[in-house]
Amino acid sequence: MSDEQARDDARWKRKNRYYHESLERIVRFHVPAGASVLEIGCGNGDLLDALAPSRGVGMDISPSMVGQARSRYPHLVFLTGDAESLPIGEPFDYVILSDLIGHLGDVQRAFDELRRVCHPRTRIIVTYFNYLWEPLLRMGERLGMKRPQPGQNWLALEDIRNLLSLAGFQTIHQGYKLLLPVRVPLLSSFCNRVLANVPVLRKLALVELVVARPAPVPVPEASLSVSVVIPARNERGNIENAILRTPAMGRHTEIVFVEGNSSDGTAEEIERVIAAYPGRDVKLVRQGDGKGKGDAVRKGFAAASGDVLMILDADLTVPPEDLPKFFRALASGRGEFINGSRLVYAMEKQAMRFLNTLGNKFFSLVFTFLLDQRFKDTLCGTKVIYRRDYERIAAGRGYFGDFDLIFGAAKLDLKIVEVPIRYRDRTYGSTQISRFRHGLLLLRMCLFALRRIKFV
Repeated sequence: MSDEQARDDARWKRKNRYYHESLERIVRFHVPAGASVLEIGCGNGDLLDALAPSRGVGMDISPSMVGQARSRYPHLVFLTGDAESLPIGEPFDYVILSDLIGHLGDVQRAFDELRRVCHPRTRIIVTYFNYLWEPLLRMGERLGMKRPQPGQNWLALEDIRNLLSLAGFQTIHQGYKLLLPVRVPLLSSFCNRVLANVPVLRKLALVELVVARPAPVPVPEASLSVSVVIPARNERGNIENAILRTPAMGRHTEIVFVEGNSSDGTAEEIERVIAAYPGRDVKLVRQGDGKGKGDAVRKGFAAASGDVLMILDADLTVPPEDLPKFFRALASGRGEFINGSRLVYAMEKQAMRFLNTLGNKFFSLVFTFLLDQRFKDTLCGTKVIYRRDYERIAAGRGYFGDFDLIFGAAKLDLKIVEVPIRYRDRTYGSTQISRFRHGLLLLRMCLFALRRIKFV
């Protein structure tokens, strides 16, 4: 933006306030308050301030815009500089390029420069306009409804994704937002929160959004400690096998049983095997007044000490011998939230009932739509995540409540991958899955995700 354009920036922003407020809302969904944020092409700093960063740095090529930003937001840092030659080298949690890349002479070079301001978990957020809107935007300029601008680069979503890949970044999420960019009472909200998420219609929305991360760098497996959390209620006959069959992983592996007020002596059996296998690091946590698997997992994670947190169901229908596959997927960097999938390989005949299988396949489609990341098996109990990422999810638990793990991973834009496993019959006890109760729970989760993720 030139200095001449900068002088009337405030007037144009007032005229298009709804668009800019909507863009703030879209970006704010992906950036938690308190993160360190760099915005390249920051203009007068409104978007950066709206993100409430713990450290916020804005950069713009226009000295006039930087001056405006400094006077408006003295608690933030603003620099004059070129996106294709960044004057800063410190890493940030989030780097924002909003409505910028259309003005760049060399987008790939600008993306190459981003590596200087990234750590391994940085998220790059790019917004740009959908080129289908080019005629309407030009008409808006002629009618005085939009600030006149020179011709911009023609970049579809796949072009942005390709250029990020060439610069060493991996796209996690991409999509379209904002079907109606002007305020019309009731209609704007319906169009932008509902219709903009409908297949086909969503590709007509104005804003293209891409979230990417630096290409993953493997972490040496020997440097990581692992905690395997096993919720156990009425699973006495599976406790010893869970210890015997769980492989050693990383530099140290601990097993944390969370006993859920069993009536078959499960707690006593856990105490017995702890004494019987002093060479294994095994803990017993009592669930106490808590109920349900979600509560048990949270209590187990709180008691765990490992760098890597795993969930293993005590029924052992997911073989403990498969846990190293999940560990390798995480340590390799290929994924940041590893979910098991029981619906790839043929399973033993009694492992999953027919209606459960149908329900799982239905909900896999729904969750894939809701989260914009592929889910084939939503109910597999085996999930693996780094402790540091779980702590970030837990910090935002007020947003998701009981549905925090999967939805929290999606909101933090963690790379979600699935590891296929062979699902086995239970050898002790009876299933604790109620197809109708758990089906209703999944429906509740879907409605919750519509409101808190999809229709924001």
